[in-house]
Amino acid sequence: MFSRVFFRRTGIHFARKRSGRCAVIYVLAALLPPIGLLLNGQPFSAIFNLVLIVFCAVFGLFFHVLLLVPSAHAVIAVHMKREDRRHREMVEAIRRHGPPPGYRAP
Repeated sequence: MFSRVFFRRTGIHFARKRSGRCAVIYVLAALLPPIGLLLNGQPFSAIFNLVLIVFCAVFGLFFHVLLLVPSAHAVIAVHMKREDRRHREMVEAIRRHGPPPGYRAP
């Protein structure tokens, strides 16, 4: 068994912790798309998703694949918002602490 020191040095401990919290919002976005989007801080996407659900419920009676569109929209929107947050945090850290050692500007 690895010690906590190993996990802290390698970042594995923190990656596990983050991925567990992350997975819940993706499951919620897949099963209850508007609520998942609201809890992720995207109210306009949630409203659009409600309209999309109504549209897809009507036309999904004939084209069954359309029933998956609102869930796919919510999962993609959650992923894009999380990537944007991660990017902003990285840029802010570089501004605050400078570029990583050994970085060569192009």
